[in-house]
Amino acid sequence: GIDFKVCDDSSNIPFPDESFDLILNRHGDFDAKELYRLLKKGGMFITQQVGEDNDRDLVEMVLPNTEKPFPHMNLKEQKEAFESAGFQIVEEGEAYRPIRFYDVGAFVWFAHIIEWEFPHFSVDRCFEHLLTMQRMIEETGKVEGTTHRYLIVAKK
Repeated sequence: GIDFKVCDDSSNIPFPDESFDLILNRHGDFDAKELYRLLKKGGMFITQQVGEDNDRDLVEMVLPNTEKPFPHMNLKEQKEAFESAGFQIVEEGEAYRPIRFYDVGAFVWFAHIIEWEFPHFSVDRCFEHLLTMQRMIEETGKVEGTTHRYLIVAKK
């Protein structure tokens, strides 16, 4: 009974106006104006997203001056986009939490799988920075960074 449709454009979702009472999104692309179109009156959109500052301190440790892959992904700017589209913000939140590595090898694996945050990362390219991380682990027992998440619950 699910009407599944392929969509690769978050600004042009192939459903009629006012099709949904609730839309959920976790870490996916979205367009506030398109969501407003899709929701019925009183409908809700709930999202939890990775913020623009996610792992930035770790990125800077190994790839200094790397541009943010998703600038503007923060509560303040996204809240404004939803309000401009006509939504009422029912709930909001933003969190910066620690992420810790106790082993350089674990960090290398992490940096490899999140290639959009660590573009062109390689052990060879970042070797000297990884040695610095290893010294930090030997001295303090860990390397610590910061994750960034935000939540928006918006009502049409």
